[in-house]
Amino acid sequence: MTKKLADRVSTLSPSSTLAITARAKEMKESGIDVIGLGAGEPDYNTPTNILEAAIASMKEGKTKYTPSGGLPALKDAVIEKLKKDQQLNFTRKEIMIGIGAKHVLYTLFQVILDPGDEVIIPTPYWVSYPEQVKLAGGVPVFVESTPESQFKVTAEQLSAAVSSKTKAVIINSPGNPTGMIYSHEELLRIAEVCKEKDIWIISDEIYEKLIYGGEKHVSIAQISNDAKERTFIINGVSKSHSMTGWRIGYIAGNQEVVSAMTNLASHSTSNPTTTSQYAAIEAYNGPQDTVEGMRKDFESRLERIYPLLQAIPGFKVIKPQGAFYLLPEVSEAAAKTGFSSVDEFASALLTEAKVAVIPGSGFGSPETIRLSYATSIDLLEEAVKRIHSYVETNWKE
Repeated sequence: MTKKLADRVSTLSPSSTLAITARAKEMKESGIDVIGLGAGEPDYNTPTNILEAAIASMKEGKTKYTPSGGLPALKDAVIEKLKKDQQLNFTRKEIMIGIGAKHVLYTLFQVILDPGDEVIIPTPYWVSYPEQVKLAGGVPVFVESTPESQFKVTAEQLSAAVSSKTKAVIINSPGNPTGMIYSHEELLRIAEVCKEKDIWIISDEIYEKLIYGGEKHVSIAQISNDAKERTFIINGVSKSHSMTGWRIGYIAGNQEVVSAMTNLASHSTSNPTTTSQYAAIEAYNGPQDTVEGMRKDFESRLERIYPLLQAIPGFKVIKPQGAFYLLPEVSEAAAKTGFSSVDEFASALLTEAKVAVIPGSGFGSPETIRLSYATSIDLLEEAVKRIHSYVETNWKE
């Protein structure tokens, strides 16, 4: 056989975040003292009440298949969460539970995109957005944001990017890798453009619970009735409840689309893992003090680590408002330490400074690196110290 792979996978890029994390892990396992700032997951165990609920469900024999779109009780928990947090009303038929928010997004693109349909993706972007669009036969259309705009696109930029083939725009707030959030006024103007151009809105809100500095999360679905009708809210328990490995996410939105997604899931995944669903029910219905505790801890780490990064020569850093990432622009530091690209600089930080960061090229931002502060403050301070030392030692005028 001369052709072994389908065309749809031939252009896919591997996840840069998972690749760097795996490489750092290999170095650690070989005895090298590497500090990893690449992983996009909280460094806490899942709260005890959630673990106990999962164990109880297994002991009670709740280990069989569930409906493809998720347990009714979990859908109800999501409905109550959306009503409490966003003042939005949904029905069970407008909710689908998936195997993490990533799976939910993948399934959504599969059911709304035909070959050639365009999806507008602001840059910097989460690495999987364009790849999932391409897998569905769609075309990613990138709209560049800048540090001056706090890495957010404007309604004017969005309007200019819409074509006759545009099907949807992705809004990620708080953002990965930027940590920036869109204000009510910014979302209002974007919603007006989406109404005028008649396109879907895909609102990735997975970092909703991690917001700092007194800022508030606003879902674009809250802006108006029209915005709600054309918005798909994507969320889950991975970041909010430190449940990344449990793989539970959800979508809330148009009933016809959600029904099609559920049908597709019935032929691909059968159902989300049963035990994980019972754990997620407890996550949403149980006490939320651990969620706020994590948020406060991340905020204190940000306050500590941000000025230390600012002090590194050639680093330009915007203070994020949410998530747990920093995205410094480091092209000057890369050039002054003898590298022709930030990718090479990031590789050197891993092999020589023993600090794993993610090059921004994987996020459509090649002059940046992403650092996760989802690790202990001691390790964060040591990591930044190593980076600072490496840059100063190798700086050439």
